[in-house]
Amino acid sequence: MAITAKQVKELRDSSGVGMMDAKKALTETGGDMEAAVDWLRTKGLAKAAKKADRTAAEGLVGVAVENGVGVVVEVNSETDFVAKNAEFQAMVSGITAAALGVSDIDALKAAAMDGSTVQDIVTAKIATIGENMSVRRMGRIEGGVVAAYVHNAAADGLGLIGALVALDGGTEDLAREIAMHVAATNPSALSVDDLDQSIVEREKAVLTEQARESGKPENIIENMIKGRMNKFYEEVVLLKQKFVVSEEGLTVEKAAKAAGATVTGFVRFGVGDGIEKKVEDFAAEVAKTMGG
Repeated sequence: MAITAKQVKELRDSSGVGMMDAKKALTETGGDMEAAVDWLRTKGLAKAAKKADRTAAEGLVGVAVENGVGVVVEVNSETDFVAKNAEFQAMVSGITAAALGVSDIDALKAAAMDGSTVQDIVTAKIATIGENMSVRRMGRIEGGVVAAYVHNAAADGLGLIGALVALDGGTEDLAREIAMHVAATNPSALSVDDLDQSIVEREKAVLTEQARESGKPENIIENMIKGRMNKFYEEVVLLKQKFVVSEEGLTVEKAAKAAGATVTGFVRFGVGDGIEKKVEDFAAEVAKTMGG
């Protein structure tokens, strides 16, 4: 199959490799982007398959905790100017408070707020502010101890990243410290068992191929794979990560255990996670505006 320049550029941008390596990887894998990234990693040409999410939406994340229940809500706007608007911030705070009484995003949109529904409030705000907005998602967590943390705070309980952590035992201070850790490290899962098995198998396949290319005996290769998978778990699993506030270098799991607690769950939202942002060519935009 013919490999296009657009495909090559996309792979270069996501992997950081040169043009010829990107083209060869796509040729070898029939244009399959994910397989091409794995091929590059196998050859040691790309450091990681994990790609940074490109943010397409502005807005705010709101968090609230009450009686062992924590919620996190993302409300999007088109520009960060609106996100800094006090009227928009008040709306997001109200929506977050309403989320404490519901279990999912559909129920939240239909929830009562200021004599109307959340969705109707948002629709009305679109008309007054003049910019598209949406209640994109919500997360909910319950536990014996629940705490929240907001990073890049714009107002009380509002920011660009919001994290919730639930503990069995322990204190709110500990839960908040772990929520800060979650905001900073963005783990994929609470435990190894909670990881998406397709992701685990894909990682193992890449590491196996890398190890076999070393030419070492099979028993050595097995140990190499095991060690590298453990390293992978330490990077993406919350309980296996080194706790960022631990002076002793403890993992999150061991630090919690030392404090008489067990981490039972977490949620983390970052504004615009996973939404691709359309980037305009500035020169072309000016020319278009000038009628050129």
